[in-house]
Amino acid sequence: MAFPAVGATGAIAPTATGQRIADTLRLLEGVLSPKRRVVHAGDVIYRTGEPFSHLYVLNSGFFKLLSVSVDGREQVVGLKFRGDWLGCGAIARGAYACDAVAMDTAEVWAIRYDELLRACAKHPALLEIVHEAMSSEIMRDRDSSMAMSTLPADARVVTFLYDWAEALAARGLRADQFSLRLTRAEIGNYLGLTLETVSRVLSKLARERLIAFNGRSRRDICIPDVHALEAFVRRRAARDLH
Repeated sequence: MAFPAVGATGAIAPTATGQRIADTLRLLEGVLSPKRRVVHAGDVIYRTGEPFSHLYVLNSGFFKLLSVSVDGREQVVGLKFRGDWLGCGAIARGAYACDAVAMDTAEVWAIRYDELLRACAKHPALLEIVHEAMSSEIMRDRDSSMAMSTLPADARVVTFLYDWAEALAARGLRADQFSLRLTRAEIGNYLGLTLETVSRVLSKLARERLIAFNGRSRRDICIPDVHALEAFVRRRAARDLH
């Protein structure tokens, strides 16, 4: 995709995705009057095994989805941005299959599922939005699974950074400078890599000037050329084929 250019004032023009998200939120607000909730880093809106009753739409901020194994280990299984829906996986089971944890201050809209179904019957545009949200989640899960099973470690980390930047850009936010909301250990957990491997790859990318660390914080990332990250993954994937 084409990343929006940053102007002299730091403003970024709205994107088609950003406009669609705004239209969706406006429709939800007008039809359903969802319950708004402001949360902070570490707050949980639902936990594994809790009875399913609501879907949630993220109006601002970032969320991570955590699955807990039988021996108590946490696995990062998803990342959510503005406009994303949370809780769709609970529809079939009748219970939430993971924990939804805020990574920073965020605003979440809670929508009762039974009310959503009734509203969809009266508003076809809303039904289309729900179907699109579920389809997008399936596609993201598929892409993530393919990356985990086919890409080498360095390409997985680069893909993670590219996808994060792409998600920000699609929402009209800066993609050349951003703060990672996950620790190195959590990134490794999400990508199926060790903390040491993630740190080693990030240092390598910095040496090759594909990224830079902004100031003292190792979570604040600068990306001089986002498309160079995509080119890196393509080269690594092509090299592994030969």
